[in-house]
Amino acid sequence: MKKYSVLILGSNGLVGSSLVRTLENSSKVSYIYKPSRKELDLFSLDQTKKFISSNKPEIIINAAAKVGGILANDTYRADFIYDNLSIQINIIHAAHKHDVKKLLF
Repeated sequence: MKKYSVLILGSNGLVGSSLVRTLENSSKVSYIYKPSRKELDLFSLDQTKKFISSNKPEIIINAAAKVGGILANDTYRADFIYDNLSIQINIIHAAHKHDVKKLLF
């Protein structure tokens, strides 16, 4: 049976940490990359490309986002949209450039 290396972005958040726990018990996963914000700045296209290039995950699961409470989301709508789109664009571009087999957002 083929095993896959998986990169989980946002692995310390609510959704990401649940995915990590689930995949740690999977017989189809050979390795889980779970970088913290300090290890990988997703706002940086260069850092995102370098991480993916050097680790070569076969699957990327993207659970990364800038989040806030109801008041923050309402007060800083444009900031949240801009930051989250920046993160997503960097991940999609880097995954495409490095031939990642599957990207789940």
